[in-house]
Amino acid sequence: MTYDFDRYLRYDELTKWLHETAAAHPELMTVESYGKSYEGRDLWLATLTDASTGAHGTKPAHWVDANIHSVEVTAGVAALSIIDRLVNGFGTDPLVSRALRSRTFYIVPRVNPDGVEWVLADSPQRRRSSTRPWPWRDAHRAPGLHERDIDGDGRILTMRIPDPNGAWMVSAEDPRIMCAVPTEGTDADTVRYRLMYEGDIVDHDGFTVPTPHPPEGLDMNRNFPSGWGTTVLGSGDHPLSEPEIDALVRAIVNRPNVCGYNAFHTSGGVLLRPSSTRRDSAVAPLDIWVWTELGKRGTELTGYTVHSVYEDFTFDKSETMSGAADDWVYEHLGIFGWTTEFWDVVHAATGTKQSTHFWYTGPTEAEELAVLRWADEHNLEEMCVPWYPFAHEQLGAVELGGWNDMCTWTNPPLSLLQAEVQGHADFAIHQALAAPELEIVHNAAVALGDDMWRVEVGIANTGWLPTYVSRKARKDRMVLPVAAHLAGATVAVGTARQELGQLGGRSGMRFSQRHDGTPDRALVSWVVRAPAGTAVTITAEHQRAGTVVCDLVLGA
Repeated sequence: MTYDFDRYLRYDELTKWLHETAAAHPELMTVESYGKSYEGRDLWLATLTDASTGAHGTKPAHWVDANIHSVEVTAGVAALSIIDRLVNGFGTDPLVSRALRSRTFYIVPRVNPDGVEWVLADSPQRRRSSTRPWPWRDAHRAPGLHERDIDGDGRILTMRIPDPNGAWMVSAEDPRIMCAVPTEGTDADTVRYRLMYEGDIVDHDGFTVPTPHPPEGLDMNRNFPSGWGTTVLGSGDHPLSEPEIDALVRAIVNRPNVCGYNAFHTSGGVLLRPSSTRRDSAVAPLDIWVWTELGKRGTELTGYTVHSVYEDFTFDKSETMSGAADDWVYEHLGIFGWTTEFWDVVHAATGTKQSTHFWYTGPTEAEELAVLRWADEHNLEEMCVPWYPFAHEQLGAVELGGWNDMCTWTNPPLSLLQAEVQGHADFAIHQALAAPELEIVHNAAVALGDDMWRVEVGIANTGWLPTYVSRKARKDRMVLPVAAHLAGATVAVGTARQELGQLGGRSGMRFSQRHDGTPDRALVSWVVRAPAGTAVTITAEHQRAGTVVCDLVLGA
């Protein structure tokens, strides 16, 4: 199946592309179901590594998932583009080849297939996350406005309704744009409007139009264990109450070699890092430094700026965005998590980044006009729809039109989709190669006489990060130590298995004032009894830094 990353794949197409790609590259990629969605769809996980250099679980790994939020479909395209970059770059691109030989990539292109199917349907329905009705007590169509494609054109636009007390009026700069009525009001001749999403009015009383939350009110990115709370909108019945999140958490925990994490979302054109609930001063300073260093390369590769969720993106510090995936992987696993928010239409149009509070305040009239002029210059007619009349069943004569959010504010126009996700595959590769990596860099067998030998190996962490990955993980003892095991000869003194603690990485050496020492190395030895010519095998392993094996012939 040919896919040029210029459209959004429905679930069956996504499934076909994943399995066909794996079949075309069996030495690099496998696909498995790690669970079922609420509606019973398989949740697909792609595992990518060079199988000839070891199984996926024996190498440090980087995890990427996408589309936990249904309308954020650019995210899924970006995840698939990483797969494409890896399988097609192997053997020709030295960086990709090195990454796949020494690392593993776990990629979930669609955490929430049910919600995405609703969004991509011929007659779409937009929900934040799952299609499961929640909370149960509100699992009905409450009185008021319910979003729907009422004219069957495959879009959910805006309804504008004439109202002398409305908060909106037509912009003097362009009739397609609505602007806020000034604080002091307007003269009697100005036509004013109310604006509402396209949809039906349930139990309309002829005067009021409530805007209830939809029956499907979940936000699955508030369902993770870290910081979960009942006061957070859409958080679910309890942590991991949603099958998609329960399965995702179990899949990650069952792969303890994961050293880094990235969740793909839209929008904003930014790389967000934890914490969502605490100031930077409450996070380990060296962990903030690592995020900053990784983020510098991320900005170089993608153009996206780096921000703390709490410090920069939380509008009301008393209402934090807890229960999110990137917080969970840091707080509970001690690995560095990111949330990538694709696409900043204001930046595309003006060259200036949108406000970090854009999610709350929305665009200014000047920003809307700039985006509209940019769309006109680039013949992107689909972004803004001129107003047209429609006979609404409950409201009577209204107009439909305005911004087509699916290809404007939330996602880019399809013609720009491929360009928008480029660079993020290389950032994933960069993060993967920053992981700790065990190597056996020295081995020797010294004869002691009477078939006695001292066997020693030097084990090194040649990765950038320490074996424990983060200071958070080290402080809270989240990670098991490096261990070495000898087989093939009788150990005369001590035990065959020895624990060596944790090994530092090059990142920590930045703080040694250029006097490194060897915090990244450990020397382990055994006294064994065996005749000359005996082959012994030494295995060094660490849950995050991988497994390496050395064969040594005594007396050779």
